[in-house]
Amino acid sequence: MAQDSDPYQWLEEVQGERALAWVRERNTQSLKTLQARPEYAGIRRELLDVLNAKDRIPFVSRKGEWLYNLWQDEQHKRGLWRRTSLAEYRKAEPQWETVLDLDALGKAEGESWVFAGASCLAPDYRRCLLSLSRGGADAHVVREFDLVDKRFVVGGFTLPEAKSQVEWIDADTIFVGTDFGPGSLTDSGYVRIIKRWQRGMPLSEAKTVFEGLAKDVAVSVNVDQTPGYPRTLFTRALDFYNQSSFLLQREDKLLALDLPSDVQEQFWGPRLILSLRSDWTVGGQTYQAGALLVTDAAAYLRGERHFQTLFTPTSTRSLAGYSLTRSHLILNISDKVASRLEEWDFSGERPKHRPVQAPFPGTLSLASLYDSELPEDELGDRYLLNYADFLTPDTLFLARAGTDAREALKSREPKFVAEGMRAEQFFAKSRDGTEVPYFVVWPAGARADGKNPTLLYGYGGFEVAMQPWYSGGFGRAWYGKGGVLVLANIRGGGEFGPTWHQAATKANKQRSYDDFIAVAEDLIARKISSPRHLGIMGGSNGGLLVGATFVQRPELFNAVVCQVPLLDMRRYHTLLAGASWMAEYGNPDDAAEWAYISKYSPYHNVKPDGKYPKVLFTTSTRDDRVHPGHARKMAALMQAQGHDVLYYENIEGGHGGAADNEQRATLQALEYSYLWQQLGR
Repeated sequence: MAQDSDPYQWLEEVQGERALAWVRERNTQSLKTLQARPEYAGIRRELLDVLNAKDRIPFVSRKGEWLYNLWQDEQHKRGLWRRTSLAEYRKAEPQWETVLDLDALGKAEGESWVFAGASCLAPDYRRCLLSLSRGGADAHVVREFDLVDKRFVVGGFTLPEAKSQVEWIDADTIFVGTDFGPGSLTDSGYVRIIKRWQRGMPLSEAKTVFEGLAKDVAVSVNVDQTPGYPRTLFTRALDFYNQSSFLLQREDKLLALDLPSDVQEQFWGPRLILSLRSDWTVGGQTYQAGALLVTDAAAYLRGERHFQTLFTPTSTRSLAGYSLTRSHLILNISDKVASRLEEWDFSGERPKHRPVQAPFPGTLSLASLYDSELPEDELGDRYLLNYADFLTPDTLFLARAGTDAREALKSREPKFVAEGMRAEQFFAKSRDGTEVPYFVVWPAGARADGKNPTLLYGYGGFEVAMQPWYSGGFGRAWYGKGGVLVLANIRGGGEFGPTWHQAATKANKQRSYDDFIAVAEDLIARKISSPRHLGIMGGSNGGLLVGATFVQRPELFNAVVCQVPLLDMRRYHTLLAGASWMAEYGNPDDAAEWAYISKYSPYHNVKPDGKYPKVLFTTSTRDDRVHPGHARKMAALMQAQGHDVLYYENIEGGHGGAADNEQRATLQALEYSYLWQQLGR
């Protein structure tokens, strides 16, 4: 296909009659093929059992005295938004109080509502601005909700469907960013203008207090009502990795924070915490990319530049994140893609540092229970800690900062028999000599004979790290049936901090694909698998990854699951949120940048005479982040070129591909049935 001609652009009309007719025809063909597979019905049943399992850990978020959870199962497909107390949550069978039944609401209103979050007003947490999405899209409606009366507020704050942002100022005033009409959104389709909106006032009369430029990704606002340290911070996201931030002063004046644009800041009471994405020389000292610094906020705003370093990365250790309690900062460190915790205690005159003894090796995730906006918080130094690895089900602990003692609150029952299975870490050498780590999860009894059905999964973008996880679905539908899973930690991800990501962006994006290819070649060289039995899977940026990889090296694979992908890199920046990703990929309208993008854009490099594996493309009509036109057009082009492809588009689901567990089970069962069809012994 010529690089500037696009015979399938009509498939970008998301709800176009011709386009949807094309979708329905392909869906019918794919369902007929894959649902006829002997394993489909059993896999779907197994997956739905896992997705609806009663022993799933109900992960919670704190709002005042309550812990909130969204629970989906076979009776509540869209979910119950519910709450309980910490004392009750500690019990094996907590008593939950339903706040909102999403299925009942959707039925009553004739809408396919999906819960999209809630912004609630501290410290009493009675009033919330509730976000509801139609079918799982990023765009949502906003409606004010009363958590005491458990009903929507008549005459309360409401916004029509848009990618809005709302933030409480007080009980009768909010900041609002939404689609105010022509020119009010960025080129990426996100909020460009933020207004102050008072209860009872028409939205058209709300006062503009902050705005960015059309070329920005978005603007945002954060209101921090920490007693003694109230702050309102506005931010312009200049691109995906750079920003400029402003503190609101009296009379709506703004004070720009004097920081490099790629530094991420967070206020913590009297302190300012800074995460660095590149080296920074300030105050006569150079701080390393990936470092975490802290300083006195007031002193910094006065112009002083004195920092304490809380974390410095090494070649194998990076900062995966941090959590704040009342007086402790807890570091979550990735050490060769396994989690370790360290802690800084700020309760005394000088901060004290100590390592935290926690389960290892695997993946740890933290959620602080501290609420900075409560004058007195009895949970101020408590946090939730979850541990899992490929073969160990999740366990959720209640921990206290300052001690290694913790209480196991919840744990999942094993969803598959892990006996005889093992997980290992290997390294592959990429084209430029870089050592790329990857994990291999072996089913019981497997050996390196080149015949193992093997699924290689990757992402490799936006500084997102791929860490070990426990998956009942993979366990039942893949490992438990003799499949090998491989998780690649390629450049472009965040496994080794910002430099690992930056090594594979824009002109160097090909390195992500080189790394993924190197892992595939290493799997074949070690006889873990062979091209006949090796498949690849990835979603979103990972969909681009597998798309570019199978086009470049089709002889390595016999299956490709390409989920909610980017594939047309000539037009990606014109479709939905695509313009926001130009800091990752580059600008196709710039001839110099298109020169390197064009070399890997799957849509522009697939050829009629290529011998490709049979590809399964999956996407969602309601995905308003990555346009379904990418998958549609690639499938249509490949079919026209004479290639055998499968295509399935869920009508709902948003960027996650499915809106409820029934849809998830169907989609995943189609994918696994396809993989067994292509890769089975």
